Amino acid sequence: MNFSALDRRRFLRGASGFALALPAFETFSANAGAPENAMPPRRLACFYLPNGVPMPLPEDPAYQDWSWFPHGEGEDYRFSKCLDPLEPLRDDVTVLSGLSHPASRDNHGHHNADQFLTGAPIGGRGQYRNSISLDQVYAAHVAEQTRFSSLVMSTDGGTGPERKAHTISFNSQGRPIPAENKPKRIFDMLFAKKNEDAARRLALSQSVLDHLMEDASSLQRQLSKQDQAVFEEFLSSVRDTEINVTKSARWINLPLPTVDVDHLNLEITAEDPREYMQTMYELIYLAFKTDSTRVATYQFGKEVSKGISDYLARAVGLPLTHQLSHQTKKPGGWKNFGTFCRFISEEFGRFAARLKATPEPAGEGTMLDNTLLLIGSASSAFHLSRNYPLVLAGGKAMGFQHGQYLDYAGESAYRGGWIKGQPEPYKMKSSHNDLPLSNLFVTMLQRLGVETETFADNTGTISEV
Repeated sequence: MNFSALDRRRFLRGASGFALALPAFETFSANAGAPENAMPPRRLACFYLPNGVPMPLPEDPAYQDWSWFPHGEGEDYRFSKCLDPLEPLRDDVTVLSGLSHPASRDNHGHHNADQFLTGAPIGGRGQYRNSISLDQVYAAHVAEQTRFSSLVMSTDGGTGPERKAHTISFNSQGRPIPAENKPKRIFDMLFAKKNEDAARRLALSQSVLDHLMEDASSLQRQLSKQDQAVFEEFLSSVRDTEINVTKSARWINLPLPTVDVDHLNLEITAEDPREYMQTMYELIYLAFKTDSTRVATYQFGKEVSKGISDYLARAVGLPLTHQLSHQTKKPGGWKNFGTFCRFISEEFGRFAARLKATPEPAGEGTMLDNTLLLIGSASSAFHLSRNYPLVLAGGKAMGFQHGQYLDYAGESAYRGGWIKGQPEPYKMKSSHNDLPLSNLFVTMLQRLGVETETFADNTGTISEV
């Protein structure tokens, strides 16, 4: 199904309820005046795995095969079966241990997705307050250069409840950004225009916003100080909407890019988890390749309880995903949990390899060289909020050095915490203190071109990458 055959008239009139875009002609391109030798865009994609990873103790027979973290360190390391699908990409990936968010180290692991990309002290009790996520900092930096500031996706969709979010993206006010989980809807947003008078709707939206702001100014003067603070948060959301309306108006007359989607089943659901995940990855690939956006997040699943994402383990013939992390002491428990993590590694590796196999148009390396990928969890063994399992990939054109395992945890990686019902060796060593994950985030932002020295509670950067 190649959409490039549509002519200008059909684009304007629409067909069967919607009109699809023409090729991205240089005449209509927002970057038509850019230099021919412009550098390839820098991209960022972040992926979240809930419920931690298998971490049997070194004396456990499952340790060699099914411990998530590699054996060895530096360039001299060996993947276990959890990560060995990444072996063909060894020179393009760095595995990290011993990083976490200081403000969340006492959190229960079931509350961790919300703060994975923010580092905010959301806590387990009291008033919930989050902050901006890593992806949205970069999205704001490149927002004017693409049609969509970012692509926010998850298997469950929406925002979910506080501390058990269905999204890892949060705006500048710390509010969750709803995630899309239906491939057809994501595709239509990126590559299809509904046959409606979009210009008229945008003008109407702008008019409504203008009147709303006039009424707001009058109302704000009548509110108490506490109410004014609440109202200011509301106005911030209105201003964000204004920005989006203004941006949409600039792009409305520019044709959307065209893509070939014969190989995709856009009606796929998570009930067929492997094809579903491959389709979600492919949509990110197409969004990046057409420069529709340069920022994407995908949360594979929520932290706990039954839901759509809890069936992802069916991809490898296993029961509910979350149960795997609680059944490691049963016969074959570590292997089952590790087999699911291996599936995650396979599909992430497939996506990274697709980027690596795609040259940039100007001959400036591959898409992977100019795309920074972060995949991981804000939990380790038994949902502990320390020693996050992390893989950083790509970004060689930004100066990233790979082919290494940066082990900042050492032996404490396998004796780094304790929960009720687990044996004595898991009790926390008081001397163990992870590096702030935000140190890595600042490093990533700087290499992406964002001029910053701070993010959340960072204490510096990580020069080893």
